[in-house]
Amino acid sequence: MNLADLKKSGHLPTLITSFLYFDVSFMVWTLLGPLGAQVGKTLALTPQEKGVMVAFPILAGAVLRIVLGFAVDRFGAKRTGIVAQLIVAAGLGAAWHFGLPTYYSTLLMGIILGFAGASFAVALPQAGRWYPPNMQGLVLGLAGAGNVGVVLDSLIAPRLAAAYGWQNVFGWALIPVLLVFVIYTIFSKDAPVEVKAKKLTDYVDLLKQRDAHWFFFYYTVSFGGFVGLASSFVLYFTSQYGLTPVHAGDFAALATLCGAVLRPVGGGLADKFGGIRALTIFYTLAGLALVGAALITPIYVNLGLLLVASGSFGMANGSVFQLLPQRFAREMGLMTGLVGCGGGVGGFLLATMLGYSKGWTGNYSGGLLIFAVLCAVALGGLCLVKTRWRSTWGAISGARI
Repeated sequence: MNLADLKKSGHLPTLITSFLYFDVSFMVWTLLGPLGAQVGKTLALTPQEKGVMVAFPILAGAVLRIVLGFAVDRFGAKRTGIVAQLIVAAGLGAAWHFGLPTYYSTLLMGIILGFAGASFAVALPQAGRWYPPNMQGLVLGLAGAGNVGVVLDSLIAPRLAAAYGWQNVFGWALIPVLLVFVIYTIFSKDAPVEVKAKKLTDYVDLLKQRDAHWFFFYYTVSFGGFVGLASSFVLYFTSQYGLTPVHAGDFAALATLCGAVLRPVGGGLADKFGGIRALTIFYTLAGLALVGAALITPIYVNLGLLLVASGSFGMANGSVFQLLPQRFAREMGLMTGLVGCGGGVGGFLLATMLGYSKGWTGNYSGGLLIFAVLCAVALGGLCLVKTRWRSTWGAISGARI
């Protein structure tokens, strides 16, 4: 399978516009993270409030992924995507014009930005439904590559805030959002396939299966670790080491880029060596790196350890999605929404724990250590399920488990 095959089937304009929608949406979703230091200083927020502020869009996105998933099946992906983008654009415009005068207004903004994070539930199925099963890995990998938008946040937002003020960054963000909205509205299409609408009871039935709980938890740790760190890096480096927001943003972009680009590497390694073995390695590396970052203070050593943690979480994300379709092939749509929600919950927990750790102890070590413990729990979970998984559904999957 190669990129040339995309021209022979499916709908390339929808694939391209889905990627653009997802990329810009991911950039907007985590916008409060790179701006957290400046916003927190203006509003005189406590470390705990800063942690919740940057984490709230992640939690909102987690919940809204399920909401938009329902809407995609009932009203179509394109209509859902258009409405979600309009909500985000309206929120950015309001924040640009009125600012964020209070802590609670930042939380309201977080809910609005959550609609951007929920684009995962719109862009991926819209693109995927145009293509045959044997192209799903390539297509969803390309559409899902939009998570590099988080990297653009860290590089650009602090610089714009330093030059024009953080309130005007929301206005600058409107430019790509509206541009992509126009392109998406004109060129994207819904696939001419019949889609069975999901019901809430479908999720209830799915949650009766214990393996669904494990996958929810594994993605809570892996994607939660990746996006939780990504949204907290600027606050971490400005508060812990006294860096300027711009300098901290450069560090954040480097660390986040590792997690973003290594996701497909993790999936490839899982294909070759087995998803359980790959996850065991990646959770171990991430947990040890977080422990090291909590205990070692020299800035460049600390940065190196956080690079390892972010990259390991990114590879773990790819490994989870190597295993998921082997176990839940028939419920892949439901499970994607469910584990996506779990990832958002994990990101909220990590970013919040870091904020409370800073507020209560004066440093971030406690939050890093607690999430390292979650990595250890995930390793214990893999030990519990690996024999059963390999001897039951793994034995007939045709893939290395």
